[in-house]
Amino acid sequence: MNLKEKITHESLKLFSLKGFLNTSIHDILIAANTSKGGFYNHFKSKEDLFYEVLGEARRIWREKNLADLDEIESPLGKIYQFLKNFRDQYLKDADNFPGGCIFVTFSVELNDQRPHLSKEVNKGFIGLKSMLERLLDKSKESGELNNEVNTHAVTEMLFAGILGATVMYGVDKSTSNLDKSIDALIDYLEKMRSLKEEN
Repeated sequence: MNLKEKITHESLKLFSLKGFLNTSIHDILIAANTSKGGFYNHFKSKEDLFYEVLGEARRIWREKNLADLDEIESPLGKIYQFLKNFRDQYLKDADNFPGGCIFVTFSVELNDQRPHLSKEVNKGFIGLKSMLERLLDKSKESGELNNEVNTHAVTEMLFAGILGATVMYGVDKSTSNLDKSIDALIDYLEKMRSLKEEN
């Protein structure tokens, strides 16, 4: 790992724990074991570092959450796998995100004080909702879900459940509560599938 990667990785962990605004350049220098010169050799500013960390967080998010989705034909099955990946591989990843989901941390703290940075983070939430709704629409097309299912409403509910599980896990670090929250979302989708089979 070169110095730029080390600064990025240590900042990712610090931002996850303390947030962007509460992490000082001094904190980053200590964590990365470097000097101001080492830092400014790679980053023009802390905000420049933010974009690098955000890019790395997105890369990790994709790697962990989208794992094995291509191997599943069923659109609903892809959502189940995504939810399991999100719970088991992403949220429980204390190596990269010891403080919990960095995107939630960023969106909460940056909205008022740095709205332009918050908008960057929000792009990921929009992308997630779009992916979920697209898969739900494909589930209707393939006959997995009833044609009367409002995929937009289900998407919003899933997204709210994912956010709620993320926030609660960030607060209590209870894997059993996290498992229950994600399992409840999977059960909800299963019940919608069962309704289709009954009709």
